Amino acid sequence: MKIPSVYLEKAVEQLAKLPGVGNRSALRLAIHLLKQKPEEIENFAQAFIALKDHVKKCASCGNISDFEFCAICTSDKRNKAMICIVEDIRDVLAIEETATFNGIYHVLGGIISPMDGIGPSDLNIPSLIHKIEAGEVKEVIFALSSTMEGDTTNFYLYKKINPFGIEISTLSRGVSVGTELQYADGITLGRSIINRLPFKV
Repeated sequence: MKIPSVYLEKAVEQLAKLPGVGNRSALRLAIHLLKQKPEEIENFAQAFIALKDHVKKCASCGNISDFEFCAICTSDKRNKAMICIVEDIRDVLAIEETATFNGIYHVLGGIISPMDGIGPSDLNIPSLIHKIEAGEVKEVIFALSSTMEGDTTNFYLYKKINPFGIEISTLSRGVSVGTELQYADGITLGRSIINRLPFKV
């Protein structure tokens, strides 16, 4: 499809880089934005500039935060002895939606995937081990996707954590094999956390 404006074409190219957005959807979005008032476009653009400039990773768990430490890590109501290990911030949001978990999180920032060139050194693992070494952690819950890469990461972490003698558990298999955690429905995910099982190799 020939786009009659180089500016519109560039806007479509940028929008099409977003996950799940194809060229036709990108064109529709760009034309919609073109119809908006200049101040609305300015607000739209500034929201994303501010997002990039001001949102941080929590210095403790890797979750997103406007401050050095996220609201979960600083809450007096959370059980700091229980850590739920997740792949990324979308999984934190999914679990929080269930309102079934009262511990804290540790965001790895990915999972081990040799095909994608992602190894243990690319993940947020050292700070997790440091937390466990401090001696306050009593249970670690593996809440990674039920995929080959997720299972590989679980096994690697188990080898690292097991010598400390703390409880290691994983989500019950209510979450289907091959399903990414963020796409599991809330009820199933909540039950999987409540009915978690000891992790076995």
